[in-house]
Amino acid sequence: MYIQQIRNATLKVQYAGKTFLIDPFFAEKHSMPPFPNTPNQNRRNPLLYLPVPVEELIHADAVIVTHLHPDHFDQAAVEALPKDITILAQSTEDAEEIRKYGFTGVSAIDDVQFFEGIRLMRTSGQHGRGDITKMTGPVSGIVFKHAHEPALYVAGDTVWCSEVEAALDLHQPEVVVVNGGSAQFLEGGPITMTAEDIFAVKEAAPQTEIVVSHMEALNHCLLTRSELHRIIKEKNLCNSVFVPEDGETLKF
Repeated sequence: MYIQQIRNATLKVQYAGKTFLIDPFFAEKHSMPPFPNTPNQNRRNPLLYLPVPVEELIHADAVIVTHLHPDHFDQAAVEALPKDITILAQSTEDAEEIRKYGFTGVSAIDDVQFFEGIRLMRTSGQHGRGDITKMTGPVSGIVFKHAHEPALYVAGDTVWCSEVEAALDLHQPEVVVVNGGSAQFLEGGPITMTAEDIFAVKEAAPQTEIVVSHMEALNHCLLTRSELHRIIKEKNLCNSVFVPEDGETLKF
């Protein structure tokens, strides 16, 4: 299994001989305004260039869209992706929205269950805590399983919560991708994982290797890679918690 960190939550995963593109966010650097009611209003999104040409990213067997926020499925992705590519959405409602852009191969993850012999299972999460989730809306993750690969859990845009704990208990993943960055608005607390959330995942599932995605690409992501590296080193977890740079590929 290979996991390539592209930018923000965009990943390219090679699993059991198939290539999955997760949460395609192809916008040009600084082409979008900062998210409203967030820190760093002087910084336009995305903060960084894509490290891989779009022409390479769109060559995938399937695209997975964990939710429809614009930093996970944007207009640039709509324009670049082949209209007949297989797209797996978190729900029938999201699938219907994606079809409106002209895509013909869209299904809800729960309706598919298997893709080319790979077991796919949707998980739930909380995109923040308390009332802020009324604004952020429903989000999902996905578990990949195959006889010849480690079990992989891509948690999606969620903080540490009972749904994540339940997914770890149920699926016993060997590799977990979490969305870090500690993204937040001016009120309401973080809506993606903080360092404390990431280490809660590790404590709940000490056997797992953790990959931290969703770092340093958006104006409201306040946890930096350097700070997270420092904390990982302090906790002696450098061999099991990884924070890849954009464009970097990890093998498991």
